[in-house]
Amino acid sequence: MIYTVTFNPSLDYILRLDSLEKGEINRVTYEHILPGGKGLNVSMVLKNLGHASRALGFVAGFTGEAVKKQFESFGCEADFVHLAEGFSRINVKIKAKEETEINGQGPQITEAAQEELFQKLEKLQAGDTLVLAGSIPNTLPDDIYERIMERLGGRSIRIIVDATKGLLLKVLKYGPWLIKPNNHELGEMFDTELKTEEELIAHAKKLQEMGAKNVLISMAGEGALFLTESGESFKSPAPKGTLVNSVGAGDSMVAGFLAGYEESGGSWRDAFFMGIATGSASAFSENLARRPEVETLLKTIG
Repeated sequence: MIYTVTFNPSLDYILRLDSLEKGEINRVTYEHILPGGKGLNVSMVLKNLGHASRALGFVAGFTGEAVKKQFESFGCEADFVHLAEGFSRINVKIKAKEETEINGQGPQITEAAQEELFQKLEKLQAGDTLVLAGSIPNTLPDDIYERIMERLGGRSIRIIVDATKGLLLKVLKYGPWLIKPNNHELGEMFDTELKTEEELIAHAKKLQEMGAKNVLISMAGEGALFLTESGESFKSPAPKGTLVNSVGAGDSMVAGFLAGYEESGGSWRDAFFMGIATGSASAFSENLARRPEVETLLKTIG
């Protein structure tokens, strides 16, 4: 079973305008509301690709109920911890000449609620996959990823971590099965700018020496690199297309990688190319990637 964790789910209110004028009344030309959060995105794309998962996390108030209802309307399974106070955040995504985001704060997460999440995680078994993705809200301890991985250590659970600099570096000692930094984040981890493929590979290998088993490096329009625990490496340019929506593309890559890995019986090559095609399919669409779009792109790169 695949599990995803989203500490701070949201309702994403997506607006498109011809232009955004500060201090004026602005009229939208397009609006859409989706459940948001990196883990939820992974689960929704997995469902679009025909794979089940169970989403864990915290929700609160009427917005939390809306997140759960809409998420489940896509055929996804949720097992959220419901908080007694506060409300889940609303994130406003404004797409005009430039993209602007206004993200809510989210509810207070108590120690009792944290323990309830830990109890849900205790149900994971050998062979299960857990996706930990995104930032940690300030209402949680900043070592929550480490606590989760320590408690699940030694159970043969595949753990994927998609997080930025500090969070990712701290969990490497627990041997995550897969990490997915982008090329800029990889450079930030070592306080340098990585300009060549050789530099990216060298620093990805450093992350493996620090504990990561497999390293998937996304490079936006330039494609991706992948280094496996068995010493193989893969590279591919991105499929050609028009960028429509960058939100969720990285999460879609993770979902596609997992789908490709499961469907091929553990082929790194198939997982890698499925990941690239799925991430690109989301980037080229108003919505998250769907199977027909992914398979069309996969034929151009795989």
